[in-house]
Amino acid sequence: METSVSSMHLPLQRTEPHGPVVPGLQIPELDQCVHCGLCLTQCPTYRVTRLETESPRGRIHLVRAAGEGRISTGERFAEHLNLCLMCRACETACPSGVKYGRIAEAAREVIGPPGSALSRAVARLAFTQLFPRLGRMRVLLRLLRFYQRSGLRAVARVLPRRLREMEALLPPVPARFFTPEAEVLPAIGTRRARVGLLNGCIMPLLFGDINAATVRVLRRNGCEVVIPKGQGCCGALNVHNGETTAAKAMAKRNIDAFLAAGVDAVIVNAAGCGATMKEYDHLLRGDPEYTEKAARFSALCRDASEFLADLGLTGPLGPVDMTVTYQDPCHLAHGQKVRAQPRQLLAAIPGLTLIEMEASDRCCGSAGIYNVTHPEMSRTLLDEKMTSIGRTGAEAVVAPNPGCMLQLRYGAQRAKAGTAVYHLMDLLDQAYQAAEDDAGRARA
Repeated sequence: METSVSSMHLPLQRTEPHGPVVPGLQIPELDQCVHCGLCLTQCPTYRVTRLETESPRGRIHLVRAAGEGRISTGERFAEHLNLCLMCRACETACPSGVKYGRIAEAAREVIGPPGSALSRAVARLAFTQLFPRLGRMRVLLRLLRFYQRSGLRAVARVLPRRLREMEALLPPVPARFFTPEAEVLPAIGTRRARVGLLNGCIMPLLFGDINAATVRVLRRNGCEVVIPKGQGCCGALNVHNGETTAAKAMAKRNIDAFLAAGVDAVIVNAAGCGATMKEYDHLLRGDPEYTEKAARFSALCRDASEFLADLGLTGPLGPVDMTVTYQDPCHLAHGQKVRAQPRQLLAAIPGLTLIEMEASDRCCGSAGIYNVTHPEMSRTLLDEKMTSIGRTGAEAVVAPNPGCMLQLRYGAQRAKAGTAVYHLMDLLDQAYQAAEDDAGRARA
């Protein structure tokens, strides 16, 4: 459902002054907020609308009121909660340490996915029947690949404007998906660590080259890489959109697969996935069988840049002559508090020049499925981001998260900017390959 920004001033529907309480909204984190307002200017939707109800502080007030039965959890309440991008920039700004993401996720569990009855049904179908079953996703992506390579894509030109915009967001499906050579790939040189790699759901299908690059970089840094066959989707989109039943099952599957592999760390190259996996212990709180296992698993999870920066790069890096700027993915900077490590790794690449953009940690408007459910707000934030990128004069932007990469590529296409978009692992892999090529030429 497309939600107009201008409609957000409409009043909330009210029930009787003492209506029924909502157990799902009795959230301990609500009492931490002191309503200081330091989160306001960090919130993307508040900066655009200037409405209190579109701020973290305002939404916390609404959730508390709904939980106490003072307002209903009807359509207006859902609109305010669903316009949030879940970027968690407010958590970075909050002096009281309020975990707003947990509040918003609990509220969305009550109100369900955004959109019309049909779109909510489609979302639930995807969350419960598609993401948990990766074989079905492969079939769907093969059909999409056929569509993109056939003449059928020309039909999109005569579709209504909204459908044309949605079609333009579709990334090109690669000719091949990422399939690991084996479940265990040996380290190159002296083994320094045994790590597991989240293959994920979208990454091996749309960004298989990044998964392959991540494996090569890890192996070149002395890591034995385990890619457990029993793993699956991390459940991030489910959790962010209020579906927790299937999400918990997916979390348990991953916990069992990776703990059985006996790894020193679980490496994730998608920021949204990593943030969710680091919070499996919260998702499975109260589950007597998984409470302790979830805590152990979450402690093992590391973003690829976080792990490599701590491990220390080894081996020669060749030049990558390029000027880039860096986009902080929300769930990496705000969710995982990982900021310096990606920049540290970029600085280690010879020939690479990093130019910082203004407000690099502001959301680009992707936010999972947000650019589909709230295209107007998403485009507003994307245009703002593309302006910041353009001011740097960089020829490429580095964004280590698939949602950001798709959104920024769409933004470059709309702006006809010609700006390339890379994952950090792409550039590290290029640097290692450049060093190998130089060594080969020297031997020749």
